[in-house]
Amino acid sequence: MRLHTLRLQAFGPFASTHTIDFDALSADGLFLLHGDTGAGKSTIFAAICFALYGKPPGDRDLLLRSHHAPAGLLTEVTLEVTLAGRRLRIDRIPAQMRPKRSGEGETSQKAETRLSEWAVDADGQGRWEPSSKSHQEAAVEVTDLLGMSREQFCQVVLLPQNEFTKFLHADAHGRRELLGKLFRTGRFSFIERWLNDHSRTTEKNRDATRADVLRLAERIHQAAGPDLETEYTAPTPDDPNTLTEPARAWAQDLLRVSHTDHARTLQAATTAKENLARQQTFEAAARELHQQQTTYTSARQQLDLLQEQTPHQDTLIQRRDQARRAQQAAPLLHAADTAAHDHTRAQSVERSARERLLPEHKDLDASRLETAEHRLRAEAAILTTLIPEEDTVRRLTTELERTDAERQDFATQQRTAQDWLEAEPARRGALEARREAARQAEEESRRHQTALDGLKTRLEAARRRDTHLAKVTKAEQQLADAEAVTGQTGQDYLTIRRRRTEGMAAELAATLTDGTPCPVCGSCTHPAPAAAQDGQPTRQDEQDAEALHEQAKTTQKAAAAVLHGLREQAATAAGEAGDTPLTDLQTQHTTLTTELTDVLDRAADQGTVQEELLALDGEHTAQTQQHSTATAGLSARNAHYDTLTQQLTELTAKLTAARGTYPTVAAHADDLTRTAHRLKETAEASRSLAAAVQTLAHRTDQATLAAKDQGFDTLALAQQALLNDEDLRAIEEEITQWREACAAHTAVLDNPALQQAAAQPSANLDAATAARATADDQHAEAAAAASAAHTRSQALTALAANLGTAIQRLQPLEQAHLTARHLAELVTGNSPSARVRMQLEAYVLAARLEEVVTAANTRLHIMSEGRYNLSHSDHQAARGARSGLGLEITDSWTGRPRKTDTLSGGESFFASLSLALGLADVVTHEAGGNPLDTLFIDEGFGTLDEDTLHKVLDVLDSLRAHDRTVGVISHVPELRRRITHRLHVRKSPAGSTLAHLTEAAE
Repeated sequence: MRLHTLRLQAFGPFASTHTIDFDALSADGLFLLHGDTGAGKSTIFAAICFALYGKPPGDRDLLLRSHHAPAGLLTEVTLEVTLAGRRLRIDRIPAQMRPKRSGEGETSQKAETRLSEWAVDADGQGRWEPSSKSHQEAAVEVTDLLGMSREQFCQVVLLPQNEFTKFLHADAHGRRELLGKLFRTGRFSFIERWLNDHSRTTEKNRDATRADVLRLAERIHQAAGPDLETEYTAPTPDDPNTLTEPARAWAQDLLRVSHTDHARTLQAATTAKENLARQQTFEAAARELHQQQTTYTSARQQLDLLQEQTPHQDTLIQRRDQARRAQQAAPLLHAADTAAHDHTRAQSVERSARERLLPEHKDLDASRLETAEHRLRAEAAILTTLIPEEDTVRRLTTELERTDAERQDFATQQRTAQDWLEAEPARRGALEARREAARQAEEESRRHQTALDGLKTRLEAARRRDTHLAKVTKAEQQLADAEAVTGQTGQDYLTIRRRRTEGMAAELAATLTDGTPCPVCGSCTHPAPAAAQDGQPTRQDEQDAEALHEQAKTTQKAAAAVLHGLREQAATAAGEAGDTPLTDLQTQHTTLTTELTDVLDRAADQGTVQEELLALDGEHTAQTQQHSTATAGLSARNAHYDTLTQQLTELTAKLTAARGTYPTVAAHADDLTRTAHRLKETAEASRSLAAAVQTLAHRTDQATLAAKDQGFDTLALAQQALLNDEDLRAIEEEITQWREACAAHTAVLDNPALQQAAAQPSANLDAATAARATADDQHAEAAAAASAAHTRSQALTALAANLGTAIQRLQPLEQAHLTARHLAELVTGNSPSARVRMQLEAYVLAARLEEVVTAANTRLHIMSEGRYNLSHSDHQAARGARSGLGLEITDSWTGRPRKTDTLSGGESFFASLSLALGLADVVTHEAGGNPLDTLFIDEGFGTLDEDTLHKVLDVLDSLRAHDRTVGVISHVPELRRRITHRLHVRKSPAGSTLAHLTEAAE
C-alpha cells in the first residue's frame, strides 16, 4: 500500500479543504507529522482509515463533521492510493445534515462512496474510470486488495507505541486479546467451544441413556411387584457398572420367574371357569320360571287397571264425535274469529292515533281531519321559504362582529403609533449622546494602542535580555570547563610524548629483525636490543592524545565563540529594553492592557449606537405609515358597521314574527309538518275501523248459520267443540292404545305355558343367583390373577427387550464421552497428560508470537547495540493460570533473562517499537504478502536519549531502504532537525490547518 494524496474537507478539526501530497512528503522515505496537542495529527490517519474502510479507527462516527466548517460545506474525504499494483481513488461522504437547496432549514445528506481506478488506454492516455458506487462493493474490494481487516490495518499501519508498551508489559491474557484480533484466531476458539460443547453433548446423551436404563430398571421392578424373587441385584445409579450386563442378567431372571407364575394361574382359571358354567345353567332355569310367573301376574294386574278406565274412554269418544262435526263449519268459524281480531286491532290503532292529536283535533271525523291536514301543510310550506333568511342573519352577525374587531384593531394601531411618535425625541437624544461618548473612547484607544505596541517591543527585548544573560552565565561556565579540559589534555599529551621519546630505543628495538640493518647504527646483528618498560606509550597513544588535545582546543574555541555571540545578543537586547526590570515592564503592560480593554469596550458601543439610530429611523417611518393607515381603515370600518346594523335589525323583526314561540323558523315548519302527518294517520285509522265493523257483522252471521246446521245451539258451543288436527289425533291415538292394551293382556292370560307356570310353586331365584355370583367371583379372581400374570410377563418381556436395547446404546456412548472429554481437556489445557496448561488458540498464537519475536529481534539487536534479545516463553504461569504467551527479554551484559516490565522508559520504547515492526511484518505476511509501503509511528520518541534516538532512526532508515515510507508522529525537537520533510498541523479558534515544511523552507 502506497499513499499518494489525501484531500480533507470539513473533516474533524479541519474546517476548510486541505490536500496532503504524500508523494512529495515521502520523497526521502521518512517524514515527520508534528503540531500542538489536539491540533488533529491523529485525524489524518483517521481520515485514511475512513477512506479505505468507511469507518474511522474505533467508534468515532460522531466526530467526522467539523464544528468549524460552514453549513454549506459537506464533509468529504478523497484518497488516492496504490493497492496491490492498482492505483485507486476513493471518495467518501459520510451521512450528515446540510442546508436545503431551496427554502430554509436542513435536510439529511445520505452517505456516498465512489471508487475509481486509474487506467491507461491504447494511446497511452490515462484517466480515472468509475468502478463502483456501492459501500459494500468498495469495502469488499479494498479489503481484498489490502488483505486485512480494519482492526488489523489500524494496528499494523499505525504503530501506537503506548499500545505496544502495554503489550510488552501485559500478561498472557492481554497479549492474547491483541494477537487474537490481528491473526483472527477466533476459529480456534470456536474449535475449543465446539469440543467443549461436544463433550457436554456426549455427556448429556450418555446421562440421558443412563437415565433411560435406570428408568427401565425401575419400571421392571414395579412391573415384577414384590412377589417375584430373584437372586440377582437390581442396578443402582450409584454404581454405573451395574447398568450394563448385570442389569441385563437381573431382568432376564425376573422374566423367567414371571413365566412360571403365569402357567400356575392359567390352570386355576380353567377350573374356576368350569364351575361357573354349571352354576349359570342352574340360574337360567330358575330365572325362566320366575319370568313366566311374573309375566302372568303382571298381565292380570294391568288388565284390571284398564277396565277401570272405561268411563273415561266413553267421554273421549263423545268429544271426538263433536269435534268431527265442528270441523265441517271450521272455515266460517275461523273467518268470524279473524274478523273479531281485525276489529280489535283497528280499534286500538284508531285510539292510539287520536291520543297523539292536539285537543282541538281529537273529536273530528275523517273528512274534517283531512281538511285540517291540508291547511297545516300550506302554512309549513310558507315558513320553509323563510328558512334561508336565518342563515343571512347569522352571516350578517358574523360580519358585524368581524367589522367591530377590525375597528378595535385599527384604533389600537392608531394609539400605539401615536404613543411611539411622542416618545421618539427622547430616545434619539440619548442615542446621540452615547455615540459621542463612544467616538471619544475610540480616539483614546488609539493612543493606548500606540503606547502598548512600544511597551510590547520593550517587553520582548527584556525577555531576550534576561534569557541571553542567563545563557551568558552558563556559557562562561562551559568555557571555563573547556579551558580546564584543554589544559588537562595538553598536559596529558606532553607527558605521553615525553615518555614515548624516553622509550624510543625500545620502540625501535621492537622493529629489529636478524639480518636486517639497524636504522640507527646500520648493523645487521642486534646483540642486546632495548626492552620496553611496562605501560610504554606507542605512536598511536601519542596520536590519540594529540587528537584529544586538538578536539579540546576546538571545543574551547567554539565555547568562546558562543559566549561572544551571546554577549552581543544580550547587549543588543539591553539596548532595546533599557535597564528596567522585566517584572516592572510586565506590570506596566498589564495595567495598560487593562486600560485599553476598558476603552475598547466603551468604543465598541459606537457601532451598536449607529445601528440603533438607523433602526430608530426605520421605526419612525414605519410608525408614521401605521398611524396613517390605521386612521383611514378606522373610518371605512365605522361606515360599514352602521350599514350592517340596519340590515340586521329589519331582517330580525321579520323572522321573529315567523318563528312565534319556536327557537327557529325551521323548527316551527317541522312541527306543523309533524302535526299534519298525525292528522293523516288518524283519518286513515278511522276509515279502517269502520270497514272492520262491517266485516265483523257479516262473518258472524254466516258462522252462526253453519253452527246450527251441524247441530250446535250457539256459535260459542261450535267454537268450543272445534279442535285442531293435532288434538283430535291425540284423542284418537289414546282410544286406540287403550283397546290394543286390553287385547294384548287378554292374549297373555290365555297362553297355556304361562297358565302352567303360574300353577307351580314360586321359583327361588335369589339362591340360584347367589350360587352363580359366588362361582362368578371365584372365576373372576382366578382370571384376574391369570391376566395379571400374563400382563406382567408381557410387560417384563417388552421392558427386558427395551432394557437390552438401551444397554447396547449406552456402551458406545460411554466410550464416545470418554474420547470427547479427553479431546476437550486437551485443547483447553486441562488434560492431566498435557505438559503445559495451554489452550489451542494460545498454542497457535504462541507460534505466531515466536514469529513476531524473531522479526522484532532483528531491529532490537540494532537499537540496543546487541544488548537485548526478546524470547517467547510457555512456562507455567503463576497460581495455575494458563501458559503459552509469556514474553521475556535477555540482557547480554548479565546473561540472564529479565521481565519486560523492568525495562526503562527508553528501553521499553525501542523494545515495543521492535515488536510493532515485527508484528507488522508477520501480519502483512499472514494477510497474503501484500507489501505495506507506508507505515505511521505514533509518539514514544521523547523517552530516548540522543544516542538511542539516532539508533532508532537508523532502523527507520533501514525500512526506508526497503522502499517503505515511514511517517513519524512526534513532538521531539531533535526529529525536526533530523527529518527533512515535515507536515505541520496548526490549530486555531477557526479550525486546524496543514503546512508542508522542508529544511530549506524553514
